[in-house]
Amino acid sequence: MSRLDQPLRLRCGLTLPNRMAMAPLTNVQSNADGTLHEDELRWLARRGEGGWGLVSTCAAFVSEEGHAWVGQLGIAGDHHVPGLTRLAAAVRAGGAVPIVQLHHGGLKADQAPIKLSTADGDGVRGATEEDIARVVSDFVAAALRAEAAGFAGVELHGANGYLFTQFLAPADNPRTDGYGGDLVGRARFLREALLAVRAATGAGFAVGVRLSPVDGYAQRGLVLDDGAQVARWMADDGADFVHLSLSNASSPPPHEPEQPAVARAVRSALPEDVVLSVAGGIASRADAEAALDAGADIAVVGRYSIIHPDWPRISADPGFTPSRPPWEPDALRAASVGSGLLGYISAFPGFVVGGAPAR
Repeated sequence: MSRLDQPLRLRCGLTLPNRMAMAPLTNVQSNADGTLHEDELRWLARRGEGGWGLVSTCAAFVSEEGHAWVGQLGIAGDHHVPGLTRLAAAVRAGGAVPIVQLHHGGLKADQAPIKLSTADGDGVRGATEEDIARVVSDFVAAALRAEAAGFAGVELHGANGYLFTQFLAPADNPRTDGYGGDLVGRARFLREALLAVRAATGAGFAVGVRLSPVDGYAQRGLVLDDGAQVARWMADDGADFVHLSLSNASSPPPHEPEQPAVARAVRSALPEDVVLSVAGGIASRADAEAALDAGADIAVVGRYSIIHPDWPRISADPGFTPSRPPWEPDALRAASVGSGLLGYISAFPGFVVGGAPAR
């Protein structure tokens, strides 16, 4: 048996059937108010049946203030709970463990009337301490909705340039109060949210955090030593898992080539009982094994879970070759890709036959 096929127990007591996770992919298949659409239900239910140990929803907005795009799943009010309950049950029925990714877009919250971030700007309001306390409460309320809906856990989205990352990144946080300055101050908001969610939810409910531990394409001041320290604090504050958003799951930082593999450095910073999930460029079983070799406990598959909803099963075949984009629209529809997601990925160069041309 491959290491990928072995079960994994989180410190909260939750056991995953294997070490392969579907990434929390943006799929723009929800209704305009964030309630569940049948396309999103079919999308995740199909992947629940695909052999994944862990299946995450897309980033789900915790408040209208954090609502980032049309078609985004919501967990901001009790009117979202019936659909979320159906979604959790559908994923569980397929054998996977379901979690919700909790999200606030910050200055990327394009559906919000006024965007919230670290400092005042054009159409952006710098968060006051009262705002920060309110957002923390929104994350707690959203986590409790996820728990009530039957999900096994939540992941706080602290990566990819959204609200928490805006506080963590030195280039995006000019504050001089207790939520800016050194790393302690910049990480304070995320730590308060994690502590509050962990305290409010049941002991067996998994709570994790997604981080961008290093700069990717743009340099915003996120460096590996700081990323490893933030991950360590997440463990101290009660995280069951830390999920790294990377461009390559088994490589050094793009802008710090002298450093070790990001996953290895962060794994070394974490206690043994805190699980490390790593996403970034995983297409084949060999890629996933390389991520584990680099320090990960869970290999997270993003792009290739779109065309291969049953990737964990079919990738075990030594003859498996992942289908590379561009993909035919009919093949995507056969993989339970709805019209919203099909339109969304068609805009990315080289993803869909007949869509935006490859650069």
